[in-house]
Amino acid sequence: MGKFIRIKKGFNINLAGKAAPKVSSAEHSDTYAIKPTDFHGMYLPKVLVKEGDNVKAGTPLFHDKRHPEVVHVAPVSGEIAEVRRGDKRKLLEIRILADKEINHIQYKKYSVSEIANLSADESRKLMLEAGVWPNIVQRPFGIIANPESKPKAIHVSAFDTHPLAPDYGILFKGQEQYFQAGLDILKKFTAGPIHVNIHSESEISAVFSQTKGVELNKFSGPHPVGCVGVQIHHIDPINKGDIVWTINPFGVIQIGKLFTLGIHDASRIVALVGSEVKDPQYYKTHTGASVKSLVKDKLTNDHVRIISGNVLTGTSIGADGYVGFHDNYVSVIPEGDYYEFLGWVMPTMKKVSFHRAFGLFSFLAPNKEFKVDSNTHGEPRAFVQTGVFEKVTPMDILPTYLLKSILAEDIDEMEELGIYEVIEEDLALCEFVDVSKHNVQQILRQGMDLLQNS
Repeated sequence: MGKFIRIKKGFNINLAGKAAPKVSSAEHSDTYAIKPTDFHGMYLPKVLVKEGDNVKAGTPLFHDKRHPEVVHVAPVSGEIAEVRRGDKRKLLEIRILADKEINHIQYKKYSVSEIANLSADESRKLMLEAGVWPNIVQRPFGIIANPESKPKAIHVSAFDTHPLAPDYGILFKGQEQYFQAGLDILKKFTAGPIHVNIHSESEISAVFSQTKGVELNKFSGPHPVGCVGVQIHHIDPINKGDIVWTINPFGVIQIGKLFTLGIHDASRIVALVGSEVKDPQYYKTHTGASVKSLVKDKLTNDHVRIISGNVLTGTSIGADGYVGFHDNYVSVIPEGDYYEFLGWVMPTMKKVSFHRAFGLFSFLAPNKEFKVDSNTHGEPRAFVQTGVFEKVTPMDILPTYLLKSILAEDIDEMEELGIYEVIEEDLALCEFVDVSKHNVQQILRQGMDLLQNS
């Protein structure tokens, strides 16, 4: 058994529209898409297919020119419908017109052996070839792991505390065999421990509680306790020169299926949540599904913001977008394109807020579910130093000074203030509570890009 860690700093955002424990099959998605923009640090992706090509699930679609061995593959079988590009021919996504019989996907087959008999090199080669390697995220910087790197540990966060987060016990029910197989493969890449981090305040799924050969750590406290960066900080902090891998449970299971079944299986369960969803629940689909098929006839109105992921760190994808590679849920909230006179200063009983002067009911009724929209209730202004960032960051870093060092492009100070320990999700609450309305996550990514390229 591993550690028990209680975290006090943070803030839970209790929103209306949580998914009911009901799983249905999503309406057939005509198209699926894989997007290079879902992967930080990708440099000049090279396309390996052309429009009109027929592909199987597992067929390589593109790779990073700096790491051509790391391929991104088709989640389903079908025909390449569009290679969509933006300004300066930047690759935005590759769309696949899926076979009509989605339950009879054609898979590219891989030969598999007994996991215990495989070496690290043999395991790495198959993971790269079959396109499951992009599931592994490397810290620092939150980029796809370098296949040649040697992590000091691997962390799996087995719960999510973001607003409207789905229940992992439902998402991964019945996947115990594949989760264990994936962990057994990952053990081959590190001499250190594999940490599976669970939530002590909720029922623990058998998928995680029955794992063998890992450090099983328990965490309690408010969000962002479910963020793997916060968990790493309290178990074994990242210092300059350290490399740590993180991977979500879906990625572990997908690796396990590859070495057990010999296929790239992109089937998954996605939650459709939010106050504007008529019947929030879970749906069976595949990675990269069209959100149009997921939300059809399920929304209360059309004037909404559709977000792949959560409302703090997710991506607005619109009504014609596609579910992101790493996302287990789609959040739908009202669009906030309206002007509110003195809305940023008037106390109210309707808003959720960390500041008692603005969101009184957040504290008087902590269990109340709030309906929020995308309005920021203000515009960017001078950086006000209130000390509130430190109250929602359960890490031994100073977010305010870290952000200022990034704006000043002071690399030495950025390193001293802990930039190697954080990515966007770890400081997303700072953006939520910031009275100055700064894009904290964007500033942090600028600092990480500066360090990577220096």
